Amino acid sequence: MAGDTDARVELNDERFRYELHVGDTLAGFAQFHESGNRVVFTHSEVYDAFSGQGLGKVLAGGALDDAVAREKVIVPLCPFIAAYLRKNIDRYQGHVETPPAGATQ
Repeated sequence: MAGDTDARVELNDERFRYELHVGDTLAGFAQFHESGNRVVFTHSEVYDAFSGQGLGKVLAGGALDDAVAREKVIVPLCPFIAAYLRKNIDRYQGHVETPPAGATQ
């Protein structure tokens, strides 16, 4: 499980993504772009070698917590980020803007 690993999430401003690291290895990322005070999450993935360990939750939680700490409004176009938000709505309520109908990455 993710709790048994040295997993951390770091903001990489140059690549416009949050990176999930396990030890010294890049294990996945959540891509975004910013528009004013909004951070729009467009894609996320955990690499196959790290799947099934709960690391997607670590990535989503770390990225979203940082966006909230930076006082950004979260716009979840990425299906995984949107699903994570639905499951944790109380934690992020007031920080999420629903994308317009038909919005795509």
